[in-house]
Amino acid sequence: MEWIDICAVEDIPVLGSRIVRRPTGQDIAVFRNSEEQVFALLDECPHKKGPLSQGIVHGTTVTCPLHNWQIGLADGCAREPDEGCTAKFTVQVVDGRVHLKASEVKNHGI
Repeated sequence: MEWIDICAVEDIPVLGSRIVRRPTGQDIAVFRNSEEQVFALLDECPHKKGPLSQGIVHGTTVTCPLHNWQIGLADGCAREPDEGCTAKFTVQVVDGRVHLKASEVKNHGI
């Protein structure tokens, strides 16, 4: 399995995100919560395609900046009563470096 080195964990703001640009398809938002967990989702809310990377991170959820939908960072799915999911990407942290699965970066969510 091939992995793409994205950045150091410290390069992602606590309770914030970093954007990974792709040549085709929507960007990927890589999030870091206060427990130092790292998650990656398509940078697109399932509701009106708002930029999740600009949302507020709390626990394992990000709140979309457009209409306050709460999206689970671990699964990409909206919390009830809202419905819908955005693509989730596999993240690996090794020696303080964040990696995404190369095949998913290339094809997932496009």
